Amino acid sequence: MPMQRRMRLGDVVAARATATDHVSWCAIFIKAYGVVCSRHPELRRAYFSFPRAQLYEHPETAASFSVERVYEGESAVFFTRVPRPETLSLREVDAIVRKYKTAPLESLRSYRRILKLSGLPFPVRRLIWWLAVQARGPFRAYFLGTFAASTTASEGGASLHQLSPLTTTLNYGQFEDDGTLDVRLTYDHRVLDGSTVARALVELESVLRGEIAAELSETTS
Repeated sequence: MPMQRRMRLGDVVAARATATDHVSWCAIFIKAYGVVCSRHPELRRAYFSFPRAQLYEHPETAASFSVERVYEGESAVFFTRVPRPETLSLREVDAIVRKYKTAPLESLRSYRRILKLSGLPFPVRRLIWWLAVQARGPFRAYFLGTFAASTTASEGGASLHQLSPLTTTLNYGQFEDDGTLDVRLTYDHRVLDGSTVARALVELESVLRGEIAAELSETTS
């Protein structure tokens, strides 16, 4: 299910604009939502159907985000994780995002794993995917993360109902001239109620306008 909130982030836009280094919005949202998830255990829970229907609570956060890279002359989507983004500085999160956008594919372990997996026979790929999603909570967190963030806004668009194997997936649209922005969380309704997700979006806006804006303002031009 998708949930949307229009956030007033003009002060965050202004703080980012005056910073000496240009921190990406992807890094900003990953850290901010990591902060929210670290405070609320229900946002770190996941549904598992095997061996019986149950909820598992991840002890720590891990953000998953996608990056479009050129592989063998064609565009391909790769995924990677940022463990415990709330414990890192914005610059550290941004450095990780930029690394996975620009470093040679063969130098990145998670990308090498994806390429190796994609070369396996279909039944083997399906089995590995099932194990990553359904076998155990730590497996899912290690391979897929505990929440996902979409980066398509940088290309001028945003998904209205983004599907994901994770409990929550964050995505956002384009800023309006007044600094407002539509931010969405797609969530697994087997795990979370809509009111929980609505409150998470309210707190996300508060974190963005509070500690994230303050951190951006620490280094100004």
